[in-house]
Amino acid sequence: MAFNDTLFQLGMDLTRSSTTQKEDLGTPSSCLPVVQSSNFIERDGIKFAGTHLVIDLFGAKHLGDLDIVRTALKSCVEAAGATLLHSHLHHTIPGKGINGVAVLGDGHISLHSWPDAGYAAFDVFMGGNARPHAIVDVLRHAFSAVDVVVKEHKRGEEIELMSSRLAKAKQSTVKRAPVVRINRTAKARVRAA
Repeated sequence: MAFNDTLFQLGMDLTRSSTTQKEDLGTPSSCLPVVQSSNFIERDGIKFAGTHLVIDLFGAKHLGDLDIVRTALKSCVEAAGATLLHSHLHHTIPGKGINGVAVLGDGHISLHSWPDAGYAAFDVFMGGNARPHAIVDVLRHAFSAVDVVVKEHKRGEEIELMSSRLAKAKQSTVKRAPVVRINRTAKARVRAA
């Protein structure tokens, strides 16, 4: 019963109605056609699945206002040229922080906010022709952030290296392919024992 009550409080129990915000299943906001997730991007000679941004806002305002957050998310989607499929936002505690997600045609934007600390954490993944970096200024202005920190990762950029390793592993008598770790700071490959 406690599990079901928890889901209900988070607005995730579909068997009964909730006081949290209803999921936005309106007409998709389509700036670009939906790109199939199997399409990899090739940019500057690098092939990858999509761009993953981790965005932290500091000294931000209006982080507990559902209407402002909802409007900001929709503006982010439009600025990036993405396709909004649906979104869900809810307060962690009434009148306090907001958690939520915007599900896109080829990615997502998720957020967690702490209004009392003026801090918000955004996780953004976009593939295809979307422009995820365009949302940084939208977020900065929508929440009047004093500082913004952005970290970027090109997801799946090791696909060609791993595909060739998998092909070799299938041909060899070795039953297990070696683990490869990429050290992002030094850009060095480290082979695990």
